[in-house]
Amino acid sequence: MYDMNDAELPRGSDLIPDGSFAKVTMAIRKGGLDGQGEVDRGLLKPARNPESDVRMLDCEFTVVAGPHIRRKFWQTFTVVGGKVDEQGVSIGWKISKGIFRAMIDSALGLDPQDMSEAAKAKRVLRGLADLHGITFAAKVRVEPASDSRYSDSNRLDRVVLPGEAEYRRIMDGEAVPASPSHRAARPTASSSPASTPPAWATPPAQQAPATSARSWERSASAAPAQAAAPPAPPPAPASGGPAWLNG
Repeated sequence: MYDMNDAELPRGSDLIPDGSFAKVTMAIRKGGLDGQGEVDRGLLKPARNPESDVRMLDCEFTVVAGPHIRRKFWQTFTVVGGKVDEQGVSIGWKISKGIFRAMIDSALGLDPQDMSEAAKAKRVLRGLADLHGITFAAKVRVEPASDSRYSDSNRLDRVVLPGEAEYRRIMDGEAVPASPSHRAARPTASSSPASTPPAWATPPAQQAPATSARSWERSASAAPAQAAAPPAPPPAPASGGPAWLNG
């Protein structure tokens, strides 16, 4: 027999309000395809369309401070394939690379204009798996569903960088007034093979390998007293990683 009376009630499906600011931690969910190098073995996720050459990072974001603490949302980032520019470089990868750099700057409090050797060294990764566990300031949007069978979902609108008015308050876990994005709905799902399924259809996170974990929190500002503890810190990075990993 199973007594369900003491079961935890399901959480509501309400979204994080459009334009909300939040301190989030990103976890990478392994997709089964190898990236470049040993660190990224089994890390990438294929596109839904089997004929597509797109490979993505499948990411889960958890709010770790402020009024929306413990809320989650999911998003994929193209790292290989898709449309290319005149130099033959994946346009999706160029966009994702800029977002990943912004995450590092936000996590470590780096001035985006700082191109000193010390700052540049902190932006060098052994592999994309090194981004697993990174905590940064974010603005979250509501993305309208492109298919009437699905509900709207939250997405990362942008990374909030040091120097922006909201940055310090977000990293301190304070409530910051939302600034709605007013985004239009995306094209239909059939035109976007790399589109992400709605939150309810997403399986539980598969954590990245221990060898890829990084202690981002040690270099970022301490979480406020009211913030719930983030996921258990990952093991120390493997030897040979970037020097800034060790604080």
